[in-house]
Amino acid sequence: MSIYYSGTLTRSSGIVSAIGKELKRINLKGVKRVTVTFDPFAANVKSTREFLFLLSIPRVTQSNPNCLLKTDVVCNRQQPKIKFSLIESAQEHLKVKDIQFLSSNLNTLELLQLCNKYLSVLAPEEEAKLSTVTKPAAKAFKKKDRR
Repeated sequence: MSIYYSGTLTRSSGIVSAIGKELKRINLKGVKRVTVTFDPFAANVKSTREFLFLLSIPRVTQSNPNCLLKTDVVCNRQQPKIKFSLIESAQEHLKVKDIQFLSSNLNTLELLQLCNKYLSVLAPEEEAKLSTVTKPAAKAFKKKDRR
């Protein structure tokens, strides 16, 4: 009698690739302002600082150039938090003004997953863009109109 294999055939690529995968999915079009508040001397602040760094990379900032990223460094032993102020259409959809993550017990990957779960879905739908017409297609279209 043999035991069937029930696991995966390959190993996971690791935490770094998982963070990269979540970072590709992030979309801040539904967010007006991000405020990150932390005490640098607290014990559980590393993941919040890493998340702040990841929010400031060009790929994320290009998803919404109008989104403001504000950092509040305090020295009063409060736990780190991340506050996302939403745009008006997202406020009407969720019936809340802002979303706040208390990030003291979360790691960077979990923060990115929460951001994708709750914020990336709030991005407004884009209008259909006009397709670009290549020169050969434009010539074929003109020849068709002449007939």
